[in-house]
Amino acid sequence: MSTDATQVRQDFRVAATEFGRVTGAVQAGDWSRIALGQWTIRDLVGHTSRALTTVEEYLRPHEGPCTCPDIEDALSYYRAMVNSVDHQAVAERGRAAARDLGEDPPQAVAGIAARVLDQVDEAADDAVLRTPAGAMTLVAYLPSRTFELVVHTLDLAESADIATSQALIGPISRCLHLATDLAAQSGRGAELLLTLTGRRPLRAGFTVM
Repeated sequence: MSTDATQVRQDFRVAATEFGRVTGAVQAGDWSRIALGQWTIRDLVGHTSRALTTVEEYLRPHEGPCTCPDIEDALSYYRAMVNSVDHQAVAERGRAAARDLGEDPPQAVAGIAARVLDQVDEAADDAVLRTPAGAMTLVAYLPSRTFELVVHTLDLAESADIATSQALIGPISRCLHLATDLAAQSGRGAELLLTLTGRRPLRAGFTVM
């Protein structure tokens, strides 16, 4: 994904805004529909909202010295996290976040997005965040949150039969760049390239994550 700070910030804003728009378009009777794996649409929205609230959480002042970033970019972040993810814990955090959205998830998401975007606007590019993978600057961390927002907004739009806007084209392009880098770094690049050029379909269960 782009390392230009202005582009990184713009992509995050666009992705957050589109997530809020798609969430607001979910029909009242659809919240309990299965969306992704074991998650309902409500659960998926709750999980996706964490791509915003984690930024807020990690921007908070922390105790002790933390001035030297350990992780330089989103690619390094995902590589550091790949073997430590507890999928059951992720699923439960998503459900907990969904419960925290209360009776009006679209309104809650809109409030979270507005609050976090304001905080990001006020923070310096080189503000240091403590993430589960290690210390990162804000501009290094945001592309991973944009990736989560974009992918799960697409999941949400598909499960709720909602069209996404053209505004996502730029962020999607840069998310694709990150995804192909992840594939290459994990030894799956050749397989993905052959699929993208029409040589063969992807095998069942293929993922770059």
